[in-house]
Amino acid sequence: MKVTNTQDFATYDVVVVGGGAAGLGGALMLGRSQRSVLVIDAGEPRNAPASAVHAFLTRDGMDPTELLEAGREEVRGYGVKVLDGRVASAESADSVDGGFTVTLEDGSRVGARRLLVTTGLVDELPDVPGVRERWGRDVLHCPYCHGWEVRDQPVGVLGSGHIAMHQALLFRQLTADLTLFVHTAPQPTDEESEQLAARGVTVVEGEVASLEVHEDRLTGVRLQNGEVVSRSAVVVGPHFATRARMLAGLGLETTIHPSGMGEHIEADATGLTAVPGVWVAGNVTDPAAQVLGSANAGVMAGAAINADLIAEDTREAVAAHRDRLSSTAEERRS
Repeated sequence: MKVTNTQDFATYDVVVVGGGAAGLGGALMLGRSQRSVLVIDAGEPRNAPASAVHAFLTRDGMDPTELLEAGREEVRGYGVKVLDGRVASAESADSVDGGFTVTLEDGSRVGARRLLVTTGLVDELPDVPGVRERWGRDVLHCPYCHGWEVRDQPVGVLGSGHIAMHQALLFRQLTADLTLFVHTAPQPTDEESEQLAARGVTVVEGEVASLEVHEDRLTGVRLQNGEVVSRSAVVVGPHFATRARMLAGLGLETTIHPSGMGEHIEADATGLTAVPGVWVAGNVTDPAAQVLGSANAGVMAGAAINADLIAEDTREAVAAHRDRLSSTAEERRS
């Protein structure tokens, strides 16, 4: 597990940008493979507003902060270094050995033979008063992450895009008292209206003015006409904005995810991007990935990176071996 030091900065086998479940999962696999690894984490996990992680086998209900602290402790046990900081840019190294130079916002730099980017995304929420303030508590978006906690309660779906219909049908599984507020979403088609009616979902036309909160608890949805519809929880459809500006120097740009729900960095099944030596994992490439899935994606990317480094190490060893044999033969001839 060797860290190469130059006059300017240290170079690691792998620098992991982002210390969430995906980043720590990758670091764990790489650390167990005796790779030198540095994790740089800005401390802004996507699930910070949530009180608990769900749908994570053996960790269901665990505090997100406690999960990350446990993950950090685990990877440090394998020699992985974890640095609190924010990456400003990453560029191909100006070196015959290749690799990358990572620059932090404080101006410090580190080198990397490979990069694993797990910076996640930002949920851009509908611009309705009360949504941001209640986000992660009684304003939700995923039935699998937090749906159980609002089961059998009066729930509203705030329409802001084409996903509203999909969310309404998903949350109908969890409660019979469901209202779809069309708001700024497309009007349901005739087929969708029939489905909603068959499932007993109430549809409310008109835009929403705000969410009603009383004693730190969501109590209803106020329409522009002043009417208030009593609700205990509201489901929204965020736009997923990828945290990937630091990759611009590598020529990596975000594209629209096939779901239409936001951006992502395209990658193959292992997380390898269009730039050789750069892998991604978690929400930065898969907006729908939950914590468990992100951790697994990081682990798989870590394994792929280790295999790639082994191939490079082997090529270099073979070249050095041939040079030694050639030198020995030359000495014998002379």
